[in-house]
Amino acid sequence: MKIFITLLLLMLVAPVMASTGPERLIRETSEKVLDQIKTNEKKYQSDPQSIYKLVDELVLPHFDFAAMTDLALGRYKDEVDSEQRPAIINEFRLLLVRTYSSALLEYTDQAMVYLPMEGVEADGRVTVRTEIEQAGGFPIPINYMLRLGDDGWKVFDISVDDVSLVTNYRSSFARAIKKNGVDGLIKTLRDRNQSQ
Repeated sequence: MKIFITLLLLMLVAPVMASTGPERLIRETSEKVLDQIKTNEKKYQSDPQSIYKLVDELVLPHFDFAAMTDLALGRYKDEVDSEQRPAIINEFRLLLVRTYSSALLEYTDQAMVYLPMEGVEADGRVTVRTEIEQAGGFPIPINYMLRLGDDGWKVFDISVDDVSLVTNYRSSFARAIKKNGVDGLIKTLRDRNQSQ
């Protein structure tokens, strides 16, 4: 009887897990976001800050900002105490939202092509590969690195044209920490976010 119940549960859970796989997650999220941008293009162009809400609702739930912050901090992550950590994660999250939102505002109906995924879902870490086609130019590769956690697949880094969005901040984080400590980095991030 236990085996039957276990098999029944697996049959019920397997379609749910498949429907939230990394490729499907990126595809569905991208399509929803791009559809909203096409539909509300004038609204977002006249009020660029309104796109933050869209990103907050549709994109952010699929990002692991703690992991992203650790990657950006690199070897300095061990210097961050338990009180500073939430502040850095929050400020870095705001910075990434603004960066991602600004990039979305430049979207002009280019086609997104989905390439074969790298990695195996069973390993809990994959790269979903895409390209944005450019009229008269080379396509721009955008790769999403995801890992499987207790709450599903989450993006922990994005590379655009083979440049990591997250580790791109590592040298500036290191400079700020060397110059003014972790609190100096928090202040730098906060000032940058408030000026945008």
